[in-house]
Amino acid sequence: GGVDSTVAGVLLNKAIGENLHCIFVNNGLLRKNEFQDVLDQYEHMGLNIKGVDASARFLDALKGIEDPEKKRKIIGRVFIEVFDDEAHKVQNVKWLAQGTIYPDVIESVSATGGPSATIKSHHNVGGLPDFMKLKVVEPLKMLFKDEVRRVGTTLEVDEERLGRHPFPGPGLAIRILGDVTEEKVRILQEVDAIFINGLQEWGLYDDVWQAGAMLLPVNSVGVMGDERTYEKCVALRAVESTDGMTADWVNLPYEFLQKTSNEIINKVPGVNRVVYDISSKPPATIEWE
Repeated sequence: GGVDSTVAGVLLNKAIGENLHCIFVNNGLLRKNEFQDVLDQYEHMGLNIKGVDASARFLDALKGIEDPEKKRKIIGRVFIEVFDDEAHKVQNVKWLAQGTIYPDVIESVSATGGPSATIKSHHNVGGLPDFMKLKVVEPLKMLFKDEVRRVGTTLEVDEERLGRHPFPGPGLAIRILGDVTEEKVRILQEVDAIFINGLQEWGLYDDVWQAGAMLLPVNSVGVMGDERTYEKCVALRAVESTDGMTADWVNLPYEFLQKTSNEIINKVPGVNRVVYDISSKPPATIEWE
């Protein structure tokens, strides 16, 4: 549903037309309302798309898992299983296409056999298991994000879609530090929606490369009315970058941060504290996990 998948889909659609079957998987870790929104947008673009709601399958597999690398690996495995199930429903499928881009490869594994270390695994890097009798095609594998957007412009993809912020393949699972539950996902979806909608309303969205909220495994004492609360803390993150390999935090207006913090605390049950992440990459990665 992101920029990379969209550009890869449109490119392949121009090449093979109706032989392309797009599968959009709801892993239960998407942004609020994103599953239906993306399906609607793709249908208007003329892509042959099928939505698969595998939320319960992913959340069940992630139950009790806290380690970030294990979470990424589980999500990657279940993605492959879901795609394999769907591939069997289409006749004569021989290829699986992915929107993998170069930073995914660099961070997952040394791309040229060189010394770069694995920073974090990406669910779309590393090939397919033997039980899948499919070959992989990755038309954007050697491109950075800004180059992918240029390809999209040439293919006449809508500028609003090309301007979408990057969103991690594992979704909100790696923005929930610690174990993932349906309730935590619900809380973070609400927080994220307030933050992203606020950036758009204030005309700040296009000044930011990527933005999102992290749900921390921290409870803090607060006061609501005359009552003591002991609830969750969330961190907001907004960075500017060209290719995602390095990034600087964005100096958002204090008035915006103040309004956003108040709105989150007043509207999202279970959250009583909001902080803003002012770390650059390196040393901090854009995502917390």
